[in-house]
Amino acid sequence: MTRVAHRSHSLPFRITAWYVAFFSLLFLAFGAFFYGFLSRSLLNRLDGTLASQARTAAAMFGDEMEEEQGDTFKAAQGVTVNLRIENRLAILSGWQVLSSTGPIFKRELDAIRAHASVPDGQPLALPQLGNHGEHVVLDRATARGQTALVVAIADLDRVAADLAEVRRLLWIAMPLLMALAALGGYWLASRELAPVGWMAGQAREITGSNLHKRLQIGRASEELETLAASFNELLARLDQSFESMRRFVADASHELRTPLAIIHGEADLALAQERAPAEYRASLGVVLDESRRLSRLVEDLLNLARADAGHVKLRMEDFYVNDLLAECCRSVQPLAAARSIDLQCRAGGEDLPFRGDQGLLRRLMINLLDNAIRYTPPGGRVSASLAADGPHLRIAVADTGCGIAPDAAPHIFDRFYRADRARSREDGGFGLGLAIVKWIAESHHGVVDLASQPGAGTTFTITLPR
Repeated sequence: MTRVAHRSHSLPFRITAWYVAFFSLLFLAFGAFFYGFLSRSLLNRLDGTLASQARTAAAMFGDEMEEEQGDTFKAAQGVTVNLRIENRLAILSGWQVLSSTGPIFKRELDAIRAHASVPDGQPLALPQLGNHGEHVVLDRATARGQTALVVAIADLDRVAADLAEVRRLLWIAMPLLMALAALGGYWLASRELAPVGWMAGQAREITGSNLHKRLQIGRASEELETLAASFNELLARLDQSFESMRRFVADASHELRTPLAIIHGEADLALAQERAPAEYRASLGVVLDESRRLSRLVEDLLNLARADAGHVKLRMEDFYVNDLLAECCRSVQPLAAARSIDLQCRAGGEDLPFRGDQGLLRRLMINLLDNAIRYTPPGGRVSASLAADGPHLRIAVADTGCGIAPDAAPHIFDRFYRADRARSREDGGFGLGLAIVKWIAESHHGVVDLASQPGAGTTFTITLPR
């Protein structure tokens, strides 16, 4: 029962129903037009025949009056005898029938007398007479000072019979044409929508483990090809997202496993036997360092997860960017000094007001400075600069480190990504700093640009709208 209901509401069925409804209305409109046109044509032809017969009879009556020396009865009889017509013809004088080709009834004479003022040759419809009504045409003939009324009469039985036959043909043809329209419409709809079924079958076979598969529909309409191409593009984006997620989970698991293994090992070692207080403190120090490392990693992951979900709301406030950059440089100065790196801060001599999330922008600057210091060898230089460029602010952090290889540059902002020389776990990073930098910049409608030359250093430039 459910299957039948589903089939009855399928798209080919609905298209066929609309197709049949449209052609039904079209056929009805055509049938009504054709029937009306045919009816008018038959009546007009009949009226034309009656008018011609009445004119001919009037002309013959004048000739007969000359031959019969003004005898109206003989002249009328001569006309009705010599004029061979299918319809009835009567010649009247003073509403008396002089002669006729058929019976003329009193009710017909009464109806004609009621419309005696009708001009000659103009058809007169008398629907109350006969089985289906009658049409009458009058014509007046004057000869030798006498006037006679020529009446041509035709009943509509033959016209009605012809129209009835046409109606029967239309009623017989309409179901046949509707059946043909239904079959043709369903065949066309099924044929054109067959690729949709193929697409649905292929889509059901695609799961998270085979997102690399793509829909193949062969030759189809342009609209369905566009739909398939759009769906394949969606699959490509999903495949990329799933791959990124799998890589993210694998990298996160690896980053979490290492400090957890260290903590576990230090705890096992400390509990294996009695140890001196200094050794316990050393083990606890290792545990504390790795716990802090874990906390920082978890915090970074939570921040990125909230950012992906759109749950991070910027705390907008007004501040001076030059003061913030100077403060960040002072914060990382001890780290630079410990590595014998020359840290230069060029925040500019003028105040540069800005409205944004000061906490997130501080994190952005600290991450860039920390990244530059970690990957610059001792004796190198790290510089931070700030400049106003029309409606934009540009924050640049440059170093004289090892640089980034061209093949690694497109992935440098990926989470947990590490190039062989640009990133290493021994430097204490997780590979999340630059991903956070990009997110913070984009959340302020800014962009991050990278310029690097292997062996010569790297420059990160943040452009923010003011």
